[in-house]
Order: sequence, then C-alpha cells, then structure tokens
Amino acid sequence: MTKTAKNTINYFVDEAGDPTLFNRKGHLIIGDNGCSNYFILGKMAIGEPAQVERALEALRAELLADPYFKDVPSMQPKYRKTAIAFYAKDDLPEIRREVFKLLLKKDLRFYAVVRDKRDLATYVQQQNERDTRYRYRQDEQYDLLVKELFRKLHHMADNVHIYFAKRGNKPRNAALRRALKEAAKAFERSFGFAHPAKNNVVSSTPPKCAGLQAVDYYLWALQRFYERREERFLDLIGSQVSEIHDLDRVEDGKRGGFLHKKKAAQSGGFREIGMPEI
Repeated sequence: MTKTAKNTINYFVDEAGDPTLFNRKGHLIIGDNGCSNYFILGKMAIGEPAQVERALEALRAELLADPYFKDVPSMQPKYRKTAIAFYAKDDLPEIRREVFKLLLKKDLRFYAVVRDKRDLATYVQQQNERDTRYRYRQDEQYDLLVKELFRKLHHMADNVHIYFAKRGNKPRNAALRRALKEAAKAFERSFGFAHPAKNNVVSSTPPKCAGLQAVDYYLWALQRFYERREERFLDLIGSQVSEIHDLDRVEDGKRGGFLHKKKAAQSGGFREIGMPEI
C-alpha cells in the first residue's frame, strides 16, 4: 500500500450493528426491529486519504447537480444525508453504485471483526448462572473488538493515525486508547517484540472525514452479508478485503475463524464458505 508520508499509515474505524442484547426489562431482543444480530467493527487503511476525500467531494457535487436527483429527499441539505456525506444505508442504489465504483479504484484495505450476538448472549447467560453479580456491559464488547482489530501485524509504520467515528455524545477517545494499549500488549505477547507504531487517535464524523464515509460503505457491504445473507456487495469489494475475523465462527473445531477472499474466490463467493442460519 502506498503511504501518505514516510512511515505513516491512516486507519478509519467505524461500527455496524450494535452490542445491545437486552431491553430495559432484561429480555433478549436480538434480531428484533432496530436490534442487529451481529456487532461488527471495521477499519480501513487508505493510502491517500486526501485523494479519496477530493474524489468523493467531486462525486457528490456531480450527483447533486444532476436533475435526476433534484427531488430526492436524501439529496436535500436539510435532511443531512447524502447532501452532506455518503451514508450507504441512506443513499439511493444508483448513488451507492457510483460510490462503490469510485472506491474500488482507490488504494484501500479493509479489515473487520465480527461478533455473533446470539453466541454472546449464551455466554452472558452462562456467566449470570455462575455469578449473579455479573452484569453485561456493552462497552466491554466494543473494547474487545477494538483489541482484536488492532492486535495483529497489519502494518509496521512508525506513526499511525486512527480516525474513529464518533457515536452520539459519548467521547470514546480514552477508552479507545486503553483498548489500543491492550492490543499492543497482546501483539508483543504473540510476536515477542513491541509494535513500533505510535498511535494518534482522533474522533470525527463522516461529514468531516471522507475516510469514515468509505469504511461505512464497506461495513454496510459486510453487514448485508451477515444480516441478510446477501453476498453480492461483499463479493464486489472482495479484492480490497484483507481480513474478516469472525470471533464466533467455528473452523476445525476452534472458535474464531476467518472469512478469506481466496477461499471465497475459489468457492464462487463469500456465502459459499459456510454461514450459520439466522
């Protein structure tokens, strides 16, 4: 991958789905309306972030000027959707196709960690049986996925800029830095030496950070695969998918398998490598 500067790499991190398991009464709501079956955290390494930003801005300006979209609500600034940033779930299929076509031409590498919330709920229930004081905390899962996402040797740059999508009013910077330190310790235990990178963590939003718009699109493609078993979007970006770590996938009797693009290419698509039924 081409680096934006000597010994520097840029990661853009966002989530898909949510870590919610229970409602306020303690009832499981996984898969109910508004509650996902999976919680996914993804990061995208972008070789030239400024170039991607210029390209996305030019594309949005072109689409906004197209009479074909003039009466589309999501293209109106007051609705704060496509008019201010590309959001895969909000964008029209015609727009989504143009964004994917643009991103497929860029220097991108996508990584993700996936948690099956049904397996997680089983674990939580078992913990509650062992210890009645145990309480599930959503932040624990977010931190776990951060550690898994950054614990491997995906780069050897001296400086790593990590842009996290800000969620709601909760500043996550401190928690994310803690999770990254734990990931660095896990890396050192696994490889026998300390990772050389210095991490610079920044919270931002898609309208202010084009890289977050890009990772949102790839997370949407992965989420469609997991939640709807719709593989065509994931197959579309397959050449830029470096690793998908499914923490609850069982391979060769071991939990924590991977979806590999090579396996997918050999078998005719990501879906053919085997997925649990919803």
